Amino acid sequence: MAAVLRAAPPTDGFAEIDDLGPRVNLVADRPLYSVPLKPEIDDSLEVASGDEVSADALFDRVHVDKTRLAANVWTALRSKDQVSLSEVVASFPLEQGLAELVTYLSVAADTEDAVIDDTSRQTIGWTDEDGNRRQATLPLVIFTRSGSSREATASGGAP
Repeated sequence: MAAVLRAAPPTDGFAEIDDLGPRVNLVADRPLYSVPLKPEIDDSLEVASGDEVSADALFDRVHVDKTRLAANVWTALRSKDQVSLSEVVASFPLEQGLAELVTYLSVAADTEDAVIDDTSRQTIGWTDEDGNRRQATLPLVIFTRSGSSREATASGGAP
């Protein structure tokens, strides 16, 4: 190879060098250690009225039945080869709000028969226990029957 290049050297440039000299980083050029500022945190709690505030809400845990949600998905798949998460929620409205929606995402992540498409978005709405309308925008989630998830991936994830 070297003999060929020596006989006919390239005319358009063989190699390029970014800098004309080496770049040197000296230790003395770096700033010395400085003690980080310690923030002053006010941890007192001010209550508008003289009533005691119950901390029970901090310890309430919501249990979402993952098996029930998976059954909802497979029930929706009885009539179709593919079903999006928004279609599942339309057929089986959210009872526990955002916690249930996150559990649906967990069901999708745990099965090979689901596709989560980060390039497409879907908006899912529900009514909370106080009657307020809520909505969340998340990646498009498509549940498929066994074996058809590869087809959904190949087609770009469209239901």
